[in-house]
Amino acid sequence: MGVRLMVVDDHRLLAEALASALKLRGHRVLAAAAPAAGAAELVIARAPEVCLLGTATPAEPGIFDPVVKIKRERPQVAVLVLGPVPSPRGIAAAFAAGASGYVRHDERIEGVERAIMKARAGEAAVAPQLLQGAFSELLNPVAQPDDEGQRLLQMLTPREVEVLVRVADGEDTRLIAAGMGIAPSTARTHVQRVLMKLGVGSRLEAAALAARTGLLDRAGPLNNSAGPEA
Repeated sequence: MGVRLMVVDDHRLLAEALASALKLRGHRVLAAAAPAAGAAELVIARAPEVCLLGTATPAEPGIFDPVVKIKRERPQVAVLVLGPVPSPRGIAAAFAAGASGYVRHDERIEGVERAIMKARAGEAAVAPQLLQGAFSELLNPVAQPDDEGQRLLQMLTPREVEVLVRVADGEDTRLIAAGMGIAPSTARTHVQRVLMKLGVGSRLEAAALAARTGLLDRAGPLNNSAGPEA
């Protein structure tokens, strides 16, 4: 039985070619192309079983924000990221955002179809060689001269780190205030400071940035030494 799916990519020719190939194999393609800025809204409105979401820059900050939004609004939709050969960090960021898998742009149609079927079945869909690269980096990490997570963490006070952790856990202003024993207005001020320091415009973006950079992993042991209290 064919899969009800969408192909969303900035490159219309690529999207339409892939959509046509998938239609020939018996799948029901709802849409072939859309600007990245409107990708999430289109997928949320159509609610396919699987979405192939194209990206040209898997390492760019915020690139997987549409995945986060889709999974928040339509958790039943399996999202497959379609892109170039990624870094292990790119794969990790895609999965952290909620993607079900990663498919290379140059993958054969048979490979794309296998990934689609795995994603619909609730399985992780990523080529073994890409996983091997990710595991290799995890087991043998290379020292990074510019550790973005550490840099961002040093910008926050201990209280702001706690606020960020709570934001990432999905707490609203009322819950943050209650959990920290502060007034809602104070909690709201802390949230705004965190957003400003991280250079993001929403709580969702802050949570995604923290996950991508590993900031949350460091927040626990460093929560009492992240910087002077504000």
